Amino acid sequence: MSQPTPLSDLNLRSREVFRLIVESYLDTGEPVGSRTLSRQLAEQVSAATIRNTMQDLEHLGLLNSPHISAGRLPTHRGLRLFVDGLLEIGGVSGMDRSEIEKSMEDTPDIQAALDRAGKMLSGLTQGASLVLAPKTESAIKHIEFVSLAPDRALVVLVTADGQVENRIFTPPAGMTPSAMREAANFLNSVMEGHTVDEFRNIVSREIAKYQSELDILSKNLIEMGVAIWADAPDGAPERLIVRGRSNLLEENANEDELERIRLLFDDLERKRDLENLLSLTEEGDGVRVFIGSENKLFSLSGSSLVVSPYMNSDRKIVGAVGVIGPTHLNYARIVPIVDYTAQLMGRLVSGSPR
Repeated sequence: MSQPTPLSDLNLRSREVFRLIVESYLDTGEPVGSRTLSRQLAEQVSAATIRNTMQDLEHLGLLNSPHISAGRLPTHRGLRLFVDGLLEIGGVSGMDRSEIEKSMEDTPDIQAALDRAGKMLSGLTQGASLVLAPKTESAIKHIEFVSLAPDRALVVLVTADGQVENRIFTPPAGMTPSAMREAANFLNSVMEGHTVDEFRNIVSREIAKYQSELDILSKNLIEMGVAIWADAPDGAPERLIVRGRSNLLEENANEDELERIRLLFDDLERKRDLENLLSLTEEGDGVRVFIGSENKLFSLSGSSLVVSPYMNSDRKIVGAVGVIGPTHLNYARIVPIVDYTAQLMGRLVSGSPR
């Protein structure tokens, strides 16, 4: 990706034209023409001069034109420049604050709070909400490997609280069903009562201790089986909540827009790259904004994501809340909403008073 154009490279007129185009786009989602801009600019400038300025901005990769005779729209690169340098973000409004707090009052448990948060974010922002639930670390009760085909196997993990996880994986070449049973018997003999994180270290020690007694295939299977559960980033979510699909489907949506939304939810339902969301939020403080192709999850649909992590009492990121929508989101309003929701969710998870 090419480096973004710094605002310092734009003169005052170019910066003002660019700002007006982006603000109009965020408000309407429509292209902006030179005649409209000539009525909005403080200085008296001809439409021809404005068109030249727009062409310069287009040359810099900040604007594009959907049709030859149409006005201009900001590119994803232009939106990034605006969000980083020109967007004015205040605090969450009193009305929005009240709605957020009300949604989390008298919740019987964390899962209910997460469900309510998703519905609330979707309703307030008229976008789709995304909530990544915190991971629960339950002790392991039983593990089993089931051979499905020479190149496919199923691992079943049962936790002490009754949760069951099923994952498909590719076993090492030549792995037999009997070898899988032996590996499962070994794992069950040493793992019961331990969480996955605890078990990671136990397995490493046991493999070293019984190296001579374990054949190479069993060793590979153990390592692969453990990786299935242990290699996710710290705080990887167990549950994804998505609300508000209908909010992204406007009555006058054309075929291209419908296809964009379909691609977005296909990605979500397959949970493609969702594990990366928490690691992405860790790269910066507070709310992060991903525009179009900046987030691999939404690269095909061209949607934007405003997301913020929330932390437990140990200041460890355990989940995230966010809003998904078209690139002309009302970022100035949605960013503080997402930020405040994440703060309240963190207090709830930590058991702190609001």
